[in-house]
Amino acid sequence: MDTPSTLFRHGKSVAIVSKPGKTDLAQVVRDLLAWLGAHGYKVVVDDETKPHAPGVKVIPRDELGAYPLDFVIVLGGDGTLLSAARAVAKSATPVLGINLGSLGFLTEVQFEELYPTLEAIDRGLQTVEDRSMVHCEILRAGAGVASYDALNDVVVGKGTIARLNHCDVYVDKMFVSSYKADSLIVSSPTGSTAYSLAAGGPILMPTVNAFVITPVSAHSLTHRPLVVPETSEIEIVVMTGSEEAYLSIDGQIGMPLCDGDRILCRKSEYKSRLLRIKKTFFDILRSKLKWGQR
Repeated sequence: MDTPSTLFRHGKSVAIVSKPGKTDLAQVVRDLLAWLGAHGYKVVVDDETKPHAPGVKVIPRDELGAYPLDFVIVLGGDGTLLSAARAVAKSATPVLGINLGSLGFLTEVQFEELYPTLEAIDRGLQTVEDRSMVHCEILRAGAGVASYDALNDVVVGKGTIARLNHCDVYVDKMFVSSYKADSLIVSSPTGSTAYSLAAGGPILMPTVNAFVITPVSAHSLTHRPLVVPETSEIEIVVMTGSEEAYLSIDGQIGMPLCDGDRILCRKSEYKSRLLRIKKTFFDILRSKLKWGQR
């Protein structure tokens, strides 16, 4: 975790990233720009925020990592935060998620806490959590055709509605099993509370050095989620015949897969960095999953 003296590397510079269509977003952005200006921050926005920030410099979201920023403010939900986190992972820029009405395991700060949180950050009271990411490389006929980094998960899914997805899985070149399922998920500890959780996977604390392999609606009742060390290389061999499968990264980007494609998953060299003020992982679980409430 960073100390207050080590977080701000570039002076006071921040980006605002938002999800279009959120209720009262225009007013939220205007008020936020006023607060940041009054506190001496240089501000840039992404294209989605541009309509509500006239005269503010616009940087495409996927280029924010090349811009000198102290942190990124995300207005929206977890999907918006995932997109922003991937964009700035290479530059190690911290991200602050502000929840504007969704479930939000990652965007833990509620809107009414926005300005107290910013005040705390401005006084140097924040910490930064480093979150492991999954790197995947797609090999076709032995040649690399694409690579991605995911904060939540890498998913190999079926390309058609009716057909089960068929994959062979290896861990560190050791054969695990053949899976026939709707999808196969490789999730990070952060992603263990996302699609993997909905498919019956375990919840991992973000500090656990592991990945989870979770089949979705597996044809065999004996297939269960598998936890492997983050030092492992997970290889998924796609077996689709004449049909296509589909690779999904954090549920947002991806590509079609062909029969024989090999997806190699391992720990990414980059990490996503999330700004935190006071809440623990278990505070978030109790809040979002209603644990311990009567």
